[in-house]
Amino acid sequence: MRFPILSLILSLASASAAELKVATLHPLLGDLARQVGGERVEVIDLIGKNGDPHHFEPVQADLQKAADAKLYLASGMGLESYLTLLRGILGEKAQVVEIGKDLPSIEGECDHEGHDHEHHDHEIDPHWWHSIDLFRRATTITAETFTKADPAGAENYSKNAASYRAKLDELERWTRKEVARIPKAKRHLATAHAAFGYFCKDFGFEPLAVQGLNRERMPDPKKLAAILAELKEHQVAAIFPEKESNPKILQALTGDTGIKLGEALIADGSTAESYEAMVRHNVSAITAGLSK
Repeated sequence: MRFPILSLILSLASASAAELKVATLHPLLGDLARQVGGERVEVIDLIGKNGDPHHFEPVQADLQKAADAKLYLASGMGLESYLTLLRGILGEKAQVVEIGKDLPSIEGECDHEGHDHEHHDHEIDPHWWHSIDLFRRATTITAETFTKADPAGAENYSKNAASYRAKLDELERWTRKEVARIPKAKRHLATAHAAFGYFCKDFGFEPLAVQGLNRERMPDPKKLAAILAELKEHQVAAIFPEKESNPKILQALTGDTGIKLGEALIADGSTAESYEAMVRHNVSAITAGLSK
């Protein structure tokens, strides 16, 4: 009886062993990698829960944690400024893939310090994951990336990607149904920083961000006056803070205007259990804040 039991144990161990080890540099990419990879892929999330992808940079301990990883998945679009350095450190040991590199992008407003006059530049908005359509395209890119690294798993990755794209199709249908509850005249999305431009573009909202792309920068008096004027002009129903950032200036704005403070949105995915959970939370919060 020992041999059949031993054979069963070895069989189970073999079945659960991952064929591909992948490190992720964004919380939502960890979820995406698991959806596409299934049991064939071991995913190492280098940004822990509540981590901030805007400020994260991998250190030696992270590289040790991701030892033997064949792929590093990055968001791209300039979010991870350290990628050139990381590629130099990794050399030929692993490939760094920017999932968002070839996705269509939009521009966001970025305020610069050190000027006496108002000065706004426009740079690429890296928050592409707030477009369900782009996340669906990223699913295909991820499957193709895994297939190149592990050709034997091609069928697995293709099947999983198709299944997940179907879930995203349903998520998009649900989102459009929920958004339809908000009158078009009230679709002005006022948030802490400019993280929701892709969402606004896809679902017909006008974005208004207090802090621009940089959540560390507070608006100067002239910019703040312009924001107040726009809030009043469009009779914005709610201003939404973020779970990752809740600047006191939002409370001041609500006090000055009488506009209510909405439920905190999830901008970077680090506090969400999954991509779908993030989208459903945000859409429910926005609908509750603007539909009444």
